[in-house]
Amino acid sequence: MGKSFNEILQEMITMPNVRWPDVWEATYETLYMTIISTAFSFVLGLILGVILFLTSKSESKIGRVFYNIVSFVVNLFRAIPFIILILLLIPFTSLLLGTISGPTGALPALIIGASPFYGRLVEIALKEIDKGVIEAARSMGATTWNIVLKVLIPESLPALISGITVTAIALVGSTAVAGVIGAGGLGNLAYLTGFTRNQNDVILVSTILILILVFLIQFLGDWITNRIDKR
Repeated sequence: MGKSFNEILQEMITMPNVRWPDVWEATYETLYMTIISTAFSFVLGLILGVILFLTSKSESKIGRVFYNIVSFVVNLFRAIPFIILILLLIPFTSLLLGTISGPTGALPALIIGASPFYGRLVEIALKEIDKGVIEAARSMGATTWNIVLKVLIPESLPALISGITVTAIALVGSTAVAGVIGAGGLGNLAYLTGFTRNQNDVILVSTILILILVFLIQFLGDWITNRIDKR
């Protein structure tokens, strides 16, 4: 028999089912998954974005073919729903890490799912750079590598930080989804402990902590962007 509204309200106020050591452990697991996957997604997404940008206007046939291949792969992984991606990557995750469960087992899916998303954001950010700046660097004899390191990345850095902020927030949501199928974290706590046992106070606490994490990421991202944006 379901709980009455008053019972649910009383449960959420008094929180009799919340075990705080379990809550802090789940919070740590969510932070672990988010921080590690964001770091890897930043590096891989930056590489993908730069490749997409440099090959998008290529005049050679090889360059255009390479762009189309990379673009197709990026679009493919962006289109796959995250929960399906986790299932598809089970053999790869097991081979790579020796496990498919726990926070570590969720990392390959989180990284592979987020890197193409951030790669597109990087490509968009690079396309917003004034072409005159790039041409000036080329006219002074700068190599492609120098242009990437000394022009493209510095000029687009505020947009890159904004993009990784958005990506990190999306990853928080993905960790919650991963938690539902055994990856741990606040999503796991909300579903396995809160939902399956009809403990609404546990669901509430998990939700509030996820929201706090999202707000902190957004605040930090905005603060860094404002500090480095000289426009």
